[in-house]
Amino acid sequence: MKRLLMSWLCLLLVGPVLAATPLPGDSVYQLGARLTDQDGHSWSLSARRGRVQLMTMFYTSCTMVCPMIVDTMKATRKAVGEPARDKLDLLAVSFDPARDNVAALHQYAQKRQLDAPHWTLARADPADVRALSALLGVQYRQLPDGDFNHSSELILLDSDGRIIARTTVIGRVDPAFVDAVRKALASS
Repeated sequence: MKRLLMSWLCLLLVGPVLAATPLPGDSVYQLGARLTDQDGHSWSLSARRGRVQLMTMFYTSCTMVCPMIVDTMKATRKAVGEPARDKLDLLAVSFDPARDNVAALHQYAQKRQLDAPHWTLARADPADVRALSALLGVQYRQLPDGDFNHSSELILLDSDGRIIARTTVIGRVDPAFVDAVRKALASS
C-alpha cells in the first residue's frame, strides 16, 4: 500500500513535467493506441511513459510459445534483482482482440499468477494491434484454425517509449538482455 501511495505521489509530481515534454520522434508512444487492460481500464499507450517497460505481444489461447514468452518475462524480471525490478513494468499486448476480451485477459493473469501492478495484459482494436506490431517488429498472422504464427520477442522500452533492446531468446534468460534492462532501470 505504501508503495502504491508513493507511485501515485510520483505521478502527481512528475506527470505534468512529462506531459509538457514532447515525446521523442522514435517513441513507440507516438502511436497513440488505446489499450484496455485485464481489469477493464482503458488508457493510451503513452500513459506508460515515465517507467521502463518490458514488452511483448501474445495471445491467451496459445498453448506453446506464449506461455514460454510469459515465463521468460518472469525470469528476466527476477534476474534483474531487488530493488530494481520494482521499477520495471511488464506489458503483454494481445494480437487476438476477437477472443482476448477483458475477462480472458483477467483469467489468464490469475492463472499465470501475474502480479499487479507490475504486469499488464492488454488488448486493442485490430488496427492498433497491427500498427503496434509493426512498430515493435513483431510479425503475426492468423491461421485458418484461429491460432497464430508469430515471432517471439521481448522488447525493452526506455521511459520515453524508445526501443533500446530486444531479445528473441525464449525459454531461458538472456544475460545480455538482463544487463540492458538493469542499465535502463539504473538510468531512469
